[in-house]
Amino acid sequence: MMLVEQTTVPSLALPVAEFKDHLRLGTGFADDGVQDSVLESYLRASMAAIEARTGKILIRRAFSWTLTGWRDLGRQALPVAPVAQVTEVKTIDRFGAETIVDASKYRLEPDTQRPRVVSTTLHLPLIPVHGSVEIRFEAGYGVDWQSLPADLGQAVFLLAAHYYENRGALVAGEKPMPFGVSLLIDRYRTVRLFGEGAR
Repeated sequence: MMLVEQTTVPSLALPVAEFKDHLRLGTGFADDGVQDSVLESYLRASMAAIEARTGKILIRRAFSWTLTGWRDLGRQALPVAPVAQVTEVKTIDRFGAETIVDASKYRLEPDTQRPRVVSTTLHLPLIPVHGSVEIRFEAGYGVDWQSLPADLGQAVFLLAAHYYENRGALVAGEKPMPFGVSLLIDRYRTVRLFGEGAR
């Protein structure tokens, strides 16, 4: 299985000015914007870390997910949430020939933890021998920062501030995720029991 981010978060969607306020950086100087690119990089790193820890996509963007077999012939859980829409499903044979699956043969079953692609017929499309299926979809809470739940937005700021203040190097024995950030994001983490996480 391989998940690929097809689009990135646009710079305009990142709250650099709000993050400056959070850090209480001085304003009104001629070089106010000199650190913007650095602050943006910490915001992106913080978002990536929180997305990886929770399985939740913060700002909406496009993904493609390739797999070689269905876990269940009638439905397949997607690897991240929340999913706004499935834009395409296609099968790929071992020679690289692609077949687009008719959109009427599947539907998105929304879920805050495990959204699924569900067959509207007897089963999901058959995957060719030694082939794969690629699912393209859009995931994220919304297209801008204001769409995020407030606690997730706060967690991003706290972690980005931690990165900014420590300039990358972890102190020996320090946990990679500050405790306050973990408290904020824990309820968003997907709990997987008895190996059923992908169902």
